[in-house]
Amino acid sequence: QVQLAESGGDLVQPGGSLRLSCVASGNISSISDMAWYRQVLGKQRELVARLTSGGSTRYSGSVKGRFTISMDNAKNTVYLQMNSLKPGATAVYYCNVAGRISIFESFQYWGQGTQVTVSS
Repeated sequence: QVQLAESGGDLVQPGGSLRLSCVASGNISSISDMAWYRQVLGKQRELVARLTSGGSTRYSGSVKGRFTISMDNAKNTVYLQMNSLKPGATAVYYCNVAGRISIFESFQYWGQGTQVTVSS
């Protein structure tokens, strides 16, 4: 079993910054892919940023240059540094982690979500 614990969501003014964290714990052999998604009520969940174990990154066009995804391998933790936040970034942010428990079993889990609100 793998658990994901997210933190860092908050109310912030436009132009401000936040750092989200997602810690993966449990019976993890390796992690291959970590990503952040966000969802606004009534809309589809969308990819914000993705990071693979090989170091490849992918960002949504709306956040490129302002958001940075990174990972601490020793802590099985993925971060999302969000700078120059705009009101349109208001959403519930979810982490998604994929990897392997053993050579026979893979996993992919979602975190519980953390609320980010950008408002003056």
